[in-house]
Amino acid sequence: MKNIQKIHRVLYAIGLGPLVGKIVLLLTTTGRKSGLKRVTPLQYEKIGEDYYLGAARGVKADWVCNIQANSQVEIHVGAKHFYGTAEIVTDPSKFADFMEVRLERHPLMVGMMMEKAHGLPRRPSREQLEEMAKTEAMVIISPIGNVNEK
Repeated sequence: MKNIQKIHRVLYAIGLGPLVGKIVLLLTTTGRKSGLKRVTPLQYEKIGEDYYLGAARGVKADWVCNIQANSQVEIHVGAKHFYGTAEIVTDPSKFADFMEVRLERHPLMVGMMMEKAHGLPRRPSREQLEEMAKTEAMVIISPIGNVNEK
């Protein structure tokens, strides 16, 4: 997992953000203990103007814990670079809505993740998605301005 994250960071650094940015963004949070900037590559879905991120480790994921301490984040997605406000959502119904969007948009990739990582069928039922939500979380990021505007 760490090697894949490193690859995504390198691809963005060498100017290939527009290519990898179709499914992966770079989220920069502020470390809750260190105060240092922390960059995490994550898959996302853009729904309306907001960016939705799933946290497989739920509220225990380091990047989610950082958001709990400071909801102001920075996003690099494709060629865009902006600030945002992050909201952690643990409501099973909203999480299931998000996963249904992901399954509709990326049936093969997300279906395989359902099967391999969660032991679910490639097209899980609404009830199965809501059950999965008990151990996971999602984050919704609302853009608030370009990095160059600050």
